[in-house]
Amino acid sequence: MRTRPLGTTGPQVSALGLGCMGMSALYGDADRAESISTVHAALEAGVTLLDTGDFYAMGHNEMLIGEALRTAPAALREQARTSVKFGALRDPDGGWSGYDGRPAAVRNFAAYSLQRLGVDHIDVYRIARADPGVPIEETVGAIAELVEKGHVRHIGLSEVGADTIRRAAATAPISDLQIEYSLISRGIEDEVLPTTRELGISITAYGVLSRGLISGHFTADRQLGANDFRAMSPRFQGENLRHNLTLVEALRKVAEQKGVSVAQIAIAWVLSRGEDIVPLVGSRTRQRLAEALGALDVTLDAADLTAIEEAVPDGAAAGDRYPRAQMSHLGTER
Repeated sequence: MRTRPLGTTGPQVSALGLGCMGMSALYGDADRAESISTVHAALEAGVTLLDTGDFYAMGHNEMLIGEALRTAPAALREQARTSVKFGALRDPDGGWSGYDGRPAAVRNFAAYSLQRLGVDHIDVYRIARADPGVPIEETVGAIAELVEKGHVRHIGLSEVGADTIRRAAATAPISDLQIEYSLISRGIEDEVLPTTRELGISITAYGVLSRGLISGHFTADRQLGANDFRAMSPRFQGENLRHNLTLVEALRKVAEQKGVSVAQIAIAWVLSRGEDIVPLVGSRTRQRLAEALGALDVTLDAADLTAIEEAVPDGAAAGDRYPRAQMSHLGTER
């Protein structure tokens, strides 16, 4: 497994990370035993970065990762690096109530995450979305205090724009920005990516398969449950979905010429964008994980990259990546 640095101040991690959210929430029912086996399989394959959020099913995801780490061989457990998002407020009915980035809240969230994960430190800690009522300097300053005390190793950011990145970096060293980036979500290329590269901050790219949309496995007739985020995601609705799946079919032709799957070529494209970008794969099963790991063996030359971008041009996707009401919380609009 190749490794990549999380910024100039962060750790070396595997070239692919495992995003664990779907094992607990937002993408329909998941199998707990299979989820834990998938985490173990990822660690055995050399994946070191495990990404979660304390609000994923109200702590369920952290407890699941904690169980997976406890039951993994010691050598694999020690190589794991945890990336945790915090700050999203939930209610007992599963609702969302905004974000809390106050320093006291930062310390509170961290205390619970450490307990649920069963670790003595979190490798990368970041607020999931900047709290509009709290200056980012205060939130980042509170994480910096946790770093000083040894509870956190590195400070990250999530879904923020260039100005916020600069303000945060002026407060304390920032190792990494987590943000959506894929063939059909390229908004970071305009301002965010140049800013992170100027400041020596890496990108942890989530949504590299756009929640399964460009995985090659999603079909127009697939029925989504009420507990599946995609049931209300604009890109999965009606004409938007039909249009987006035509892009996938164009990409499939390129993948077939390379002798790889659609998912593998989509992940390989993100890998090709730079050594400072670490794609997160949201595999919930060992089968899907094995497919995703195959992207590491895909080499894209200039002709391949041209063919990919002709199949899926920048800005070609139909529909926003989140419902309009949620877009105001994001650092990029595409």
